[in-house]
Amino acid sequence: MSADPTAGVGLERLLDLQEHDLAVDRLRHRRDTLPERAALAAIQSELDGIERERAGIAPQRDEVAREEQRLDDEATSIEEKAAEVERQLYSGTTSSPRELQAMQADVEQLRRHRSSLEDRELDVMERREGFDKVLADLQARAGELETQAGALRTALAADEATIDGEIATELSARGEIAAELAANVVEEYERRRSQARGTGAARLVGTSCQGCHLSIPSVEAERIRKAPPGTIAFCDNCGCILVP
Repeated sequence: MSADPTAGVGLERLLDLQEHDLAVDRLRHRRDTLPERAALAAIQSELDGIERERAGIAPQRDEVAREEQRLDDEATSIEEKAAEVERQLYSGTTSSPRELQAMQADVEQLRRHRSSLEDRELDVMERREGFDKVLADLQARAGELETQAGALRTALAADEATIDGEIATELSARGEIAAELAANVVEEYERRRSQARGTGAARLVGTSCQGCHLSIPSVEAERIRKAPPGTIAFCDNCGCILVP
């Protein structure tokens, strides 16, 4: 135990200070664990997953789209060649049966090749459309999640503002009490509270500390009760300031 002649106000007020501190602790914990916060984290996790999936699919879709375009361009080019040969075939500028027969064969061959390219292009187009559907579904889901997230952010901001107001009220009341106490008493209380992770002062009931609910020797308990006003005593178990 240590006597503090500057303590002024009785240590009883430490318990009031403690109540406000504990209230602030509870409010801050409540603020940190608001359900909207967890829901937002879950949505963000799903959005991150969607983005990873999209990032994996988009390059495949683009590659297939380029292949589709290449086949389309090649088919168009071959059709233009076939049309040009066909114009020559029917223009009358060639009279040789052999040349006409060769030209007709060229046209047929070119159009068979074009048909083969179009079949391949159709297969590729179906693959590209499959990728497009997956990407569209992912985008739609992301949009739904963003809408939900927006509503949650609004609700979260409102809840945070309410709790922040309650914290400010508790801190104001706490400040008024701290101003009544000697600075060194408050400093010791805060140090003990930090060490004990929340409890800086506790009522001594009988031989039991209400901070840790463990007993101290009865002789020590009696000495604390008979000590001069302003005497600071500590629990041997948890270290908090004992208020008789």
